[in-house]
Amino acid sequence: MITVIGSVNMDLIATTERLPAPGETVSGAEFTTAQGGKGANQALAAQRAGAAVTMGGAVGDDAYGAEALALLEKAGADLGSVRRVQGPTGIAIILVGGDGENVIVVIAGANGHVSVEDAEQAVASMSDSDTLLLQMEIAEASIEAALKAARSKGVRSVLNIAPLTEAVERLAPLADIVIANETEFARLSGRPAETVDAARAELAALHARTGQCMIVTLGGDGVLWAKDGTVEHVAALKIRPVDTVGAGDTFCGYLAQGLDAGMAFPAAVRRAAVAGALACLKPGAQPSIPLASEVDARL
Repeated sequence: MITVIGSVNMDLIATTERLPAPGETVSGAEFTTAQGGKGANQALAAQRAGAAVTMGGAVGDDAYGAEALALLEKAGADLGSVRRVQGPTGIAIILVGGDGENVIVVIAGANGHVSVEDAEQAVASMSDSDTLLLQMEIAEASIEAALKAARSKGVRSVLNIAPLTEAVERLAPLADIVIANETEFARLSGRPAETVDAARAELAALHARTGQCMIVTLGGDGVLWAKDGTVEHVAALKIRPVDTVGAGDTFCGYLAQGLDAGMAFPAAVRRAAVAGALACLKPGAQPSIPLASEVDARL
């Protein structure tokens, strides 16, 4: 069983031939809406990967509240811990360039109402064989409370330190497994890595100092992981990306499901890497998350 405590958003997505420079206006190609939020994305990814998932979070009483949960509800996730509060549902405004890269502005909305008490109650209902999955789009105090409660109960905790905030250096050590991209990893290691080999060396050094299990996603350069004194690189699936929104969340959800199901760590990372790559082949965050059958066929 996987419990995800995190954000639930509606994504407002505009595509353009290239992303604008600061102060520049460019013409857009099309506009769509899609379900999103890092918490909800990762919950749906874990559910589609094959897990039983409980989602904890909050949506507003506006028109987006029910729509933001539609795909999670259809997939069969337990939404009993998602509160409906007065005010707007969380919103992400996303620009996607012709090369698949994106820039995102997030407005927290109802996600700001996910409290310490919500986090503690969600973990209280878990057993020590369950997996807790967290991100950085709800209040830092709530994330901290969930991590501390999980540690006291012996629940495996996975923290994706995105989006990057000043709190990651304090919160990351509380998690059993930390997932970061290159930029986020540089905050923890203290220096940017220009190449895969350099990132591997930095990861090895950080792992030696802390002993913490850590995964670094590198986009087209694959994934690095460190666990129990071993550091390995997983090559990326070669694709032509359409939209990278949601790829990291897909990785996190699939990884959590693999570990929760008892899969060996290297195999769980490899499967999650394939899932994250396949998520780049369709637009949108949640609509692009592949089914387990699609991922396993590419393995």
